[in-house]
Amino acid sequence: MQILVIGATGYAGQHVSAALARAGHTVRGLTRDPDSPAARRLTVAEVTPVRGDFARPESWRGHLDGTDAVVHLLLEAGDPVGSDRRLFAELAAARERDGRARHLVYTTGISAYGRTGSPLMDERTPGDPASPLAFRLALERELAASGLPHTVVRPGFLYGGAATTSLTGEWFAAAEAGRPVFHGDTTKRWSWVHVDDLADAYVRVLDDPTAVDGEVFVVADDQRTRALDLQYAAVRAAGWAGEVARESAEAGGMLQLAADQDELVTSAKAHRMLGWRPRHLAFTDAPETHHRAWRAARTPA
Repeated sequence: MQILVIGATGYAGQHVSAALARAGHTVRGLTRDPDSPAARRLTVAEVTPVRGDFARPESWRGHLDGTDAVVHLLLEAGDPVGSDRRLFAELAAARERDGRARHLVYTTGISAYGRTGSPLMDERTPGDPASPLAFRLALERELAASGLPHTVVRPGFLYGGAATTSLTGEWFAAAEAGRPVFHGDTTKRWSWVHVDDLADAYVRVLDDPTAVDGEVFVVADDQRTRALDLQYAAVRAAGWAGEVARESAEAGGMLQLAADQDELVTSAKAHRMLGWRPRHLAFTDAPETHHRAWRAARTPA
């Protein structure tokens, strides 16, 4: 299968692209700069970097030719709703041109739920329309109504590897700078997933995309640890022996505010339909290993 990955040079995108290539697919990774270090890492993983700016469909429209599936892993900060709607429109137009039904694997996340009041959420849990990220579930509904072949993946909080956009990476960096801060409710708990386990879920979806057309999958491990306790494990691994300061969720920005509540999910559906199970049990099993990985990714070759 030939697959185009949007967001291929990002944190999750690097791992997902490489896993798909290892599974035997022909993978092209969209990037604004095919000569960048991140794009070169794709090449090492046997993924072909292709030039394009997701915000400008005319720059990547041609990469849809010959493509069987598209994996979308990018949140376009400048216009997240408009850019994703343009992706849906481009896929529909490409199908009109050549009759080829490209399967879209569309990524959102568990923080889109917001405050549901549910102790354990799954794919059927209604989201809170007041959530700052409620637009992501609305886009899922638009995709479902579009008639495009698709599968939705809602990952938990990511950790592992370079951790470039993981909260664990932020915690490591803050500890090394001597300024670790926890934002918001100190009792909240989140579901997490190792980035390689997440990549495995995409491989399983694209093993037989027609079997999961129209499905939504929550992908996370069974960890139930308080976020504050995870942060303490991270800062201790980074050498910080002091306390973690407390600030409001608002002080941490929109993403902290959006996630300022319990976000615990079950991946029973992914277990049942995809045969997916996490191989990494919890961040707290090996925080020192994760810190070393993060440090190594930040050290120039």
